[in-house]
Amino acid sequence: MATSLREAREGRPSLLIVDDDELITDTLSFALGADFDVLTAESREQAISLLRQLPQAPQLALVDLGLPPVPHVPDEGFQLITDLLAHAPSMKIFVLSGQNDAVHARHARTLGATEFIAKPCDPATLKRTLSRALEVRAAELGRRPEETIGLVGDCPALAKLRSQIAQFADSPFPVLIEGESGSGKDLVAQSLHRQSARAPKPYLALNCAAISPSLVEPTLFGYVKGAFTGASGNKSGYFEDAHDGTLFLDEIGELPLEMQAKLLRVLENGEFQRVGETHGRMSRARVVAATNRDLRQEVKRASFRPDLYHRLSVLTLSVPPLREMDSDKLLLLDHFRRFYAEQSGAQLFALDGAAEKRWLAYPFPGNVRELRNIVIRLTTKYAGQRLSVAELEPEFDLESPLDSAGGESGLMSQALRQIERERGFHLDQTLGAWERAYIEAALRLTNGNMSQAAKLLGVNRTTLYSRMSAASGESPPQTKG
Repeated sequence: MATSLREAREGRPSLLIVDDDELITDTLSFALGADFDVLTAESREQAISLLRQLPQAPQLALVDLGLPPVPHVPDEGFQLITDLLAHAPSMKIFVLSGQNDAVHARHARTLGATEFIAKPCDPATLKRTLSRALEVRAAELGRRPEETIGLVGDCPALAKLRSQIAQFADSPFPVLIEGESGSGKDLVAQSLHRQSARAPKPYLALNCAAISPSLVEPTLFGYVKGAFTGASGNKSGYFEDAHDGTLFLDEIGELPLEMQAKLLRVLENGEFQRVGETHGRMSRARVVAATNRDLRQEVKRASFRPDLYHRLSVLTLSVPPLREMDSDKLLLLDHFRRFYAEQSGAQLFALDGAAEKRWLAYPFPGNVRELRNIVIRLTTKYAGQRLSVAELEPEFDLESPLDSAGGESGLMSQALRQIERERGFHLDQTLGAWERAYIEAALRLTNGNMSQAAKLLGVNRTTLYSRMSAASGESPPQTKG
């Protein structure tokens, strides 16, 4: 089906439907057209092209996982969820799923999807689901739950991050924020601005992945009348509009190479030109950039300028992944469940002892974004109830990215999907994380008995001590056996 492109009418939410089955897109467009401005696409490529043409991203999306060119596997759908959230982090994404796709749907939620909707779906139920999602989105945008008390957590890594934010806030130099998807890099950028002397000045954020490469320059620097087709007047860009405030450039790794040179010029001497203009202008905006890629590797691959990388990374902040935040997972659980219970007028749910331990053990590969979405679902399903592991685990993505199901071909398939999905993939970090998880699991099962844990893991006791020491960088803890 050809992509439908039109601006949302005033007061009507917009909905993007991505499915290669024309019957489904036509049926859903008809059923939902009275309540939503519906936009459709039949592939990931078409959906991203459509988003780049829109003045504002849709608030909602319905996404099929099996999309061309390989509709029999979910890879394109998984990647589309990542792409959509890179374009519009506040978008609420629902997976259109077959009845037997529960495993894939759980992984989609890990990537940031709000929930999955089984095919065929009742239009009335679907409307209610989408309406509730709009209410949640409005509450988040009105008073973002992460911002009510700042960065939530007490772990040493977060304490270090807070200290660095305070130290870097008033510096005039650029800051590069590194971290995995969903870890809260945008909150760090906002904290830098709020704690600086620039706090009363403008704070503007631009997602470099959300703009067509041909529009990056006029968006950043502005343009003059007649500079290109459609330039009917003069328009300032982000650097001008930020004045002497803060300009946050998210997904900086997506910036085209030709634009990287022009950004470097602004960072070095503050000078830029509107598109089609001959005289220079000056910017005093402080640039904060963020990426989930390893820009050092991008430099080695010649897809990111080394001089721009060195200029941006004068000051660098690393946002810790949630799997390294230990008991902060419980603080985040309490923080989000109170926020969403208040917004929905629901009673708080609670976890029993075993469910709480399971919550702490889960690595949350989708980071804070995944945890938040799980809390939203639990609040909706189990308001006022005390949950056991049986109610909790269906919300988790329990499929290992290195799952051995299917033998070596299964391992290869899983590895391919993970490397393609995760920008800035690190083999040593991934293997180290899994090794630490298996060691911890074995020790829990054996109540800390090293000899029994080593037996479960198929290694000798000395090897287990050695691996624990290497993983922690210090002597292993005192344990039994």
